[in-house]
Amino acid sequence: MTTTSLKLGFIGLGIMGAPMAGHLRAAGHELFVHTRSKVSAALAEAGAVSCGSATEVAQCADIVFLMLPDTPDVEAVLFGEQGVAAGLTKCDRGPDGRVGKTVVDMSSISPIETKAFAQKINALGCDYLDAPVSGGEVGAKAASLTIMVGGPEAAFERVRPLFELMGKNITLVGGNGDGQTCKVANQIIVALNIAAVGEALVFASKAGADPAKVRAALMGGFAASRILEVHGERMIKRSFAPGFRIGLHQKDLNLALAGARALGVALPQTAGAAQLMNACAANGEGQLDHSALVRALELMANHKVMPD
Repeated sequence: MTTTSLKLGFIGLGIMGAPMAGHLRAAGHELFVHTRSKVSAALAEAGAVSCGSATEVAQCADIVFLMLPDTPDVEAVLFGEQGVAAGLTKCDRGPDGRVGKTVVDMSSISPIETKAFAQKINALGCDYLDAPVSGGEVGAKAASLTIMVGGPEAAFERVRPLFELMGKNITLVGGNGDGQTCKVANQIIVALNIAAVGEALVFASKAGADPAKVRAALMGGFAASRILEVHGERMIKRSFAPGFRIGLHQKDLNLALAGARALGVALPQTAGAAQLMNACAANGEGQLDHSALVRALELMANHKVMPD
């Protein structure tokens, strides 16, 4: 935990961003925020300063965090009209060569575009870290996120105490873009596990077994997983309020498949999971939690794990 109060910026106060920003403010740091929607009452009451633009946030803060939905959103906030970059242009290096400001993108976006964004921010004399997270809304609220970081080690070490206010498992994976590559790999694993749990529970239910008892039995064996524990319960209880929306996971799997094409790598299981999510989205369920992927499997089986 840091003992000195820092001037921090946070742009993007959605399901994940709001609690993450709240942890930074609760630690006593000055917080300058900007979001498309209204700043939450809790953040405002905690003393967060609402700014009229991303440029204003960058002008006020020494470290600027982003938590946005997709690659075009990050590009617009960084380099669009009244973007972050416009507030960094007067950023000078100190006598020790240390940069004055740092941009930390905690969104989940394209690794390729991330490298280009980093180069542009570096050209302004500032450091850039890509630091996507895993853990969903629950992890954001509990400050237990897994944070996968790409960028210079010196910048990582400066920001690490702030990461520790938001997460538990924090790893410098490599250079810029490597954090995003790690997150794409994470999303492949999560999607395939959700599909596997969904198929298992649909099979068990269709065969006449109690899916809740099947899940409980499996939690004691080699098939046990966090996905079976949390999302398996969601499938049984039919509780699909979003912690992480299907629409966002679709985006992440599209990044994986685009990257695979560029690398000449086959990801057949990832492609299958992406199609299941596409089927959910096509049926108007893109705003549901990604555990609702099971609904596509249920449609094909003409059988639900449990009645709604």
